[in-house]
Amino acid sequence: MFTGLVEIQGSVAALEKAGKGIRLSVKPLADFEVSLGDSVSVNGVCLTVTKHDGNIYFDVSPETMRSTDLGELHAGHRVNLERALRLADRLGGHIVTGHVDNVGTVREIRQVGEYTFYTVDAPSDIMRYVVKKGSVAIDGISLTVVDLDNRSFSVAIIPHTLTATNIGQRRVGDRVNLETDIIGKYVEKLLDKKDRNTNLMNVLREEGFVND
Repeated sequence: MFTGLVEIQGSVAALEKAGKGIRLSVKPLADFEVSLGDSVSVNGVCLTVTKHDGNIYFDVSPETMRSTDLGELHAGHRVNLERALRLADRLGGHIVTGHVDNVGTVREIRQVGEYTFYTVDAPSDIMRYVVKKGSVAIDGISLTVVDLDNRSFSVAIIPHTLTATNIGQRRVGDRVNLETDIIGKYVEKLLDKKDRNTNLMNVLREEGFVND
């Protein structure tokens, strides 16, 4: 589990075919201590460290390549890096699982004062969970939705986030990894069961929220 607060950026060192997937190596651009087997969010995708020697190596499965934009990376591309949350850490962003829901496309970038507004077109399976003032992760960055319509949403980026993450290098037409707030998914499942079972107490018992 992650917070969506990017720790550092990395630079893609290489992508090599590994069976039907790829092996991704990333050079951290600052001190970034990891161990073999650690979970790291790379542009919002939870990957496992398979080797580290100054660069960090990850194996990316065919399914992950299909459902994210990692397969589109090239050497020199910047990526956002965050290590998995520890129990003693502060949850400064929101709960990010590292399981990307889908990929969106940057439609518009505009400057308003010190803020940079990004509008992202997203599939319907994403938009159903996006709410105004709610949280969404773009390439692993925890951001707040400031506006939305049926097919897109907008976020406001402060100057610090623009420089501390790779979002400042994104351009119109770029594809980005999207993960919606997991709480909304659990609520939807609970309400779906409620529709089929009018006794809410039974639903709560089934979900483990109530013990008799």
